[in-house]
Amino acid sequence: MPHFARPTRSRLSVAALAVVVVSLAAPAIAETSVQFAPGGTYFRVGEKFVAGSGAEVYDTVCAGCHMPMGQGAVGGGAYPALAANKNLASATYLVYTVMNGRKGMPPFGDALDDTQIAQVTNYIRSQFGNAYTVTVSAAEVKAVRPAPLAATAPR
Repeated sequence: MPHFARPTRSRLSVAALAVVVVSLAAPAIAETSVQFAPGGTYFRVGEKFVAGSGAEVYDTVCAGCHMPMGQGAVGGGAYPALAANKNLASATYLVYTVMNGRKGMPPFGDALDDTQIAQVTNYIRSQFGNAYTVTVSAAEVKAVRPAPLAATAPR
């Protein structure tokens, strides 16, 4: 028969403290779908990003993989550099990539609206050693976005 140590007062205190910490953290854990952008504004609620300039979208969504200065990274995956990236000469290339993903990058078309995709595209193309001056509008992003399935389904 296994021998279990009788709980000591210190073990009971640690267990009680753990229960208190978990119960206090539970409301915060339940709200993990809400993230805060720089400046403390709500940035994401549920599955849609609800606020953010191009810089805020980049800092909150893109910088985790592509790094704060767009230098890219290699480690758990390969994240291409956006700094001085010649592929970004085409705004449509970046719009399509943000919207639909590419290789290991997930698509953000369902989480970002046309304005946010235009803003982050314009931001990336004008930062990190990129000097592309032609900007993309929300209307141009909308033209690249696939039509919703309900609109294309036969009746």
